Amino acid sequence: MNIFISHSWAYSEHYNRLAEWIFDEVWQVNGRHLQFFDTSVPRDNPIHFAPNSIALQQAIDARIVNSHVVVIPTGMYVNYSEWIGKEISASKRFGKPILAVEPWAQKRASSVVAEASDEAVGWNKQSIINAVWRLGTGR
Repeated sequence: MNIFISHSWAYSEHYNRLAEWIFDEVWQVNGRHLQFFDTSVPRDNPIHFAPNSIALQQAIDARIVNSHVVVIPTGMYVNYSEWIGKEISASKRFGKPILAVEPWAQKRASSVVAEASDEAVGWNKQSIINAVWRLGTGR
């Protein structure tokens, strides 16, 4: 299952922890191993240097169209991110479910993400994996 984790490199600790939980652990459902693949934008990807808004949207679209679930931390920085708006837009256009994850001890959540999400969970790896599996498989 392909997972896109939204992130801001200025707040990369959220992405790093989510990626560690989702991609670096061994997960099973009913004795069956789950395989998760990261379709997020890596730090060294040329998307960061997109020459304009249209090129940025196309680059994000190419990542999200190949994803099964889009995971977005609800940190307040998302209210100010052009990228996250584009990621939400692409998720909706391509019918990709959005999982909102509220970082631990977060006082305020982004209403933009909360309103766009198909499901929301707290900062707990088992809850996140369960929700990713449900959303990605339609179960």
